[in-house]
Amino acid sequence: MTDLLEVARLRFISELDRWCDQRDVPRDELDDQVVATRPLSSAEAIGNPEMDDFPLLRGKEVLMQANYRGSCGQAFTSARGVFAGTLEGVLELSLDNTFERAVLVSTINAVMRYCGLVEGTVHCRDAGPRECAESLAQLLRGERPCGVGLVGLQPAILSSLVEVFGPERVMVSDLASAGETRSGVKILDGALPEPLFERCPLVLITGTTLVNGTIDALLELAFRLENRVVFYGTTVAGAARLLGLERWCVCSE
Repeated sequence: MTDLLEVARLRFISELDRWCDQRDVPRDELDDQVVATRPLSSAEAIGNPEMDDFPLLRGKEVLMQANYRGSCGQAFTSARGVFAGTLEGVLELSLDNTFERAVLVSTINAVMRYCGLVEGTVHCRDAGPRECAESLAQLLRGERPCGVGLVGLQPAILSSLVEVFGPERVMVSDLASAGETRSGVKILDGALPEPLFERCPLVLITGTTLVNGTIDALLELAFRLENRVVFYGTTVAGAARLLGLERWCVCSE
């Protein structure tokens, strides 16, 4: 199976080569710069949101932030840790574990932001998650989907989708919260997403799937069943541009 993160890494390298050529900048000038990543506290990451059941607040995830020449990029992950090294070192990571994948994804976001190639790499805070969710639900209202699937529990998005479409037209799958009921919708096992894709022509997928490695199977399933897929969140900011994926993240910075 194709590893889309590996594809994104190769395209990222090509994008940097092109960026340097256009500006007559030696590639070493980028590669030798230090990248520092660390997990943010929940207050740093999301502030004081109006809902208290985000996975980040429940300790199920952390938001890793990479800093490259003052530009920040982020990635949600279950792996905690810090990293400091050069951009060249990041590009040589084996990607054998979730931590290294999160380091690469957050670094891609930070560097592409520094180069002016992508925006929206920093998570919204305080009222931002609710405002983003309401905007997304209203956008989808006009498209009149017969069913909307949400892969990866994002409580604000789920609540807004249910408010607009009703619980009978919304499905959710999640690896960590399977079996729970939120906003009147029972959460399906994220390891068995087929029923959601079979019933929902439109599927919203968290960018965290790029870090945990589930994105490949999900997109293969969507291609086979002809679902429209929209990614949400800051994690997938750079990769969405590199891979040509549709992304929604209206309130990110």
